[in-house]
Amino acid sequence: MDKPIIKQLLVPLDGSKLAESVLPLVTQLAKKINVSVTLIHIIEKDAPEKIHGQRHLTRPDQAQEYLNSLAAAADFRGITVNFHVHESSVKNVAKSISEHSQELNQDLVVLCTHGSGGLHDLLFGSIAQQVIALRNTPVLLINPSNENTVIKCGFKNFLIPLDGNPEHEQVLEFSSELAKICGAGLHLLMAIPQYGSMSGEMTIVNRLLPGTTSKMMDMIVPDAEEYLKMLKLKLEQSGLKVTTSASRNNPDRAIMETAKKTKADLIILATHGKKGADALLEGSVTPKISKSSKIPLLLVPVRVSN
Repeated sequence: MDKPIIKQLLVPLDGSKLAESVLPLVTQLAKKINVSVTLIHIIEKDAPEKIHGQRHLTRPDQAQEYLNSLAAAADFRGITVNFHVHESSVKNVAKSISEHSQELNQDLVVLCTHGSGGLHDLLFGSIAQQVIALRNTPVLLINPSNENTVIKCGFKNFLIPLDGNPEHEQVLEFSSELAKICGAGLHLLMAIPQYGSMSGEMTIVNRLLPGTTSKMMDMIVPDAEEYLKMLKLKLEQSGLKVTTSASRNNPDRAIMETAKKTKADLIILATHGKKGADALLEGSVTPKISKSSKIPLLLVPVRVSN
């Protein structure tokens, strides 16, 4: 890549302390890769008076004062901080975030994933997936357990789950460039599903011939290891430190267990930005991981070839 993959971070905030819990990690990342930060508040149509049990900013003047006070905080010292208030009320928050990421030329959107209302919905119709579906912009999800939780990320160990789909290998370009900037190592993981966790046509075969299906999956493991070895050698040629593993486990469980073993502080997933029934049919692990993991999750959109 001739130009930096990330030059600016866009951070939507709703006025709550819970949403603000992403800021320590935002400032850490901004200093790590030397980028600017834009704090944004979107006035929601028919917004509730409270969000996450706290007041919800519904007036432009309140929002301007709020973002200005955050930008002046000591944690942002040394970082170029901009702030923006979308003053006309909107019903579609995801669409507004996407439009602003394009208008303000932002390279990465950072979202808090916990709470209720506003930026909460993390299941199949999530704000994050909608933002990706609307525009080709990576989204970093941070899931604090409460407003007092400070999520830490050394940006030293990146876990990248793969499934053998060549389209999903696009995530490696983004991941490798970010790893070079951060001085991080990469761990490539491929999970071979167990009984009961398959989707599509394999689900039918699995139910009719569970023993046969299990043996078939066992036979895939050596191929998976060879596939990961090939990717590892290619990435190492560019000077990266890379490790790999193939797990005979359900994808979401394999990701969480491997993250613990490798001490991963960032999980990077390729995504098509699918939501609703599409994500369910695809068997996407993104909602499961983003809901249960406290490790920051970076979703990188992939381009689908025709």
